[in-house]
Formats: sequence, C-alpha cells, structure tokens
Amino acid sequence: MTRIRQEQPFAYGYNPITTMDEAEQNTMMDFGILRLAKDQVEVDTEPKERAYLLVQGEVSFEWEGNKETAKRKSCFDENPWVLHVPQGVQVKITGLAETEICVTKTTNERSFPAKLYTADECVSEERGKGTMRETSTRIVRTAFDHSNASYSNLVVGEVIDYPGKWSSYPPHYHPQPEIYFYKFNPENGYGFCELGEEVVKLKNNDTVKILDNVTHPQTTAPGYAMYYVWIIRHLDGNPYISPTFVPEHLWVTEPDAKIWPDKGNLL
Repeated sequence: MTRIRQEQPFAYGYNPITTMDEAEQNTMMDFGILRLAKDQVEVDTEPKERAYLLVQGEVSFEWEGNKETAKRKSCFDENPWVLHVPQGVQVKITGLAETEICVTKTTNERSFPAKLYTADECVSEERGKGTMRETSTRIVRTAFDHSNASYSNLVVGEVIDYPGKWSSYPPHYHPQPEIYFYKFNPENGYGFCELGEEVVKLKNNDTVKILDNVTHPQTTAPGYAMYYVWIIRHLDGNPYISPTFVPEHLWVTEPDAKIWPDKGNLL
C-alpha cells in the first residue's frame, strides 16, 4: 500500500516507516519518526547519508565536535531545522523537551560537509498566490535541494496547505521516488492525495510513497490545515530538478484564466 497509516501514537525512540530493502514499492530510502522524551538520547552511526528534520520540540544536535540547540513549537507556523550529514558521521541527539523528528537515510558514497540548516536559512515561499482564485495558494519550504546541495542524494522540504485548498497543483509527476508525511491542524482533520488514477484519504501521521511517475496533487478539508514533509530521492544520473506538469491543466495558472463563474457572480 502506498499509504501507511499510523494507528497509534509513535513510541519513544525510532519508529521505522519505510526501509531501503523493501521488495515492493521501494523508495530507496529509510524513513521514520524519532520520538524523544526530555533527556532521552539517540546516537546514530549508520553508514548512510542522513537528514534529521525537527517537526516539533527542542533538541541538542551533536556532530563532528559541534553542538547546537534547535527549537520548534509549531510545524505549521515556523520553519524547520534540518541536520544533514554524510556517511561516517556520528550524530547524537538529546531531547530537551518532548520532541518529534523525521529521519531519512539513503546510500551515498560521496563525502560532503555536514550542515545544520537553521530555520532562518530555510527558503519559504507562498506559491500559487494570485492564480486559481487562491484555491491552490500554499506555503512551500525547502531546506536543501540540488541547487544548494548537489552532492546529496536527497531533497528535503515541507508544504502547508491552507484549509480547503490544494497543493502540488497543477498535477505533476517525476521519476524520482518521493515520500510525504502528514500532520493536520486540528489533528482530527483529513485530506486527500491523488496517486495517478487513485485517491487515498489522509489522516494525522500518515505516510504516502510516491512512485512510478504518478501525479500527486493534494487537498485538505475545509477547516483543517495540512502539513507534510516531502523528501525526494535523486536517481543515479537523473537528479530531481523540477517536475513535469500535466499540460492540459496548466492553463489554470495564468493570471487571466477564465474560471467559472465570473468574478462578479461568485457566491
């Protein structure tokens, strides 16, 4: 199943959701949620490229003689902190409060400088604004991609859908595998994810795997904001740069697109 439902609260420690050794629907990534209590410590020495995205809480990150504190009250209202390290780097994470972190790992033989992307360094955009009568206006945050981390095999970012609106629209696709992990505000909210000709219902803490060039626009129910982490795995010789949009739907992005009803007759 491309949607993975989290029926119970995450346990303390690392909660694996997908792995690189899956026989089917393989994203080429290990992905899971690290939940820490105050003063709980996690040490990771796995020989893979790794990205640790702080969803909420407060932690101390330690790596290569560095020690930094990261704090985030709300994934809806604040930019993320992301620690990105190559294989061979030991990472120690100490919970300074109740904390949740998205952890992604993948193979990468390249050596590159480890970096902590602060909330201020994260690029945040309001995409879709001024088009489609604001029905697809959303916040898109990018921690790193091929433009600022060409040595990486990953792209890491976030999207926030305003209640009742769309994102990843017009429909687009790409051959590189992708993972979405969702939160809702309030938590009992829900949304929908298109996966080609199929649609899956989304709830808080769900994960979706996007594979095989399927289109994947998203929408959330009125009254409920939807947040999701998006992580793309570059393919060898074919890094993710930009998606391919379904051409028949591109017209909606034009500022003067004629969308029914006329503006003077809006309800």
